[in-house]
Amino acid sequence: MIFRYRISLPNIKGFARVYELDAATSLYDFHCLLRDDLDFARDLLIQFKALDKGGSLVARYAMFDLGWGAVDAVSLAATVKKGVTQFLYFYDVTNKKSVIVTYEGEVEPRDGAEYPILIESIGPNPVEFENGYVAYVDLPENQKPMTPPKPDWSKAVAEDDDDEEDDDEEDFDLDEDDEDEDMDDEDGKEIYDGSDF
Repeated sequence: MIFRYRISLPNIKGFARVYELDAATSLYDFHCLLRDDLDFARDLLIQFKALDKGGSLVARYAMFDLGWGAVDAVSLAATVKKGVTQFLYFYDVTNKKSVIVTYEGEVEPRDGAEYPILIESIGPNPVEFENGYVAYVDLPENQKPMTPPKPDWSKAVAEDDDDEEDDDEEDFDLDEDDEDEDMDDEDGKEIYDGSDF
């Protein structure tokens, strides 16, 4: 079985990651994937706070057993069976820094894919948002810069076509002058009289 999970930040539309993982993946392996992909520090206490569809606490999973099992002993399949639809994944328990991990359901395996795989990525990593980054989509309407009007490319193309026609006419005129000169030469007009020698 393959499960899909969406990683998000509260009230921020400018960040998302979507992963597909084998159902047998442990929470520890999922933690390692998130830590590496999202540049979380390696030396911090972590915890998966598991919630059901109604937002009630189902379990807490950490590096050591808090009563529901340690992260290396619990698979994603076991959490889904338990009714977990969302995690608050604390990548820094001490400073209460977390991302939201939402279970989006079971999906069909992809031919030739090696799991886990990242299937969608929006915005920079969470640390950028901590440092004050604001995605355009998250700006209030009154703070978004005015967008310039879209150019009318059909008009520009028509003008280019007119220019090309003018160029063709000029080329034709030049060619006619060249032909006149050639005709003068053929009519016997001297190009030089030999007096320079």
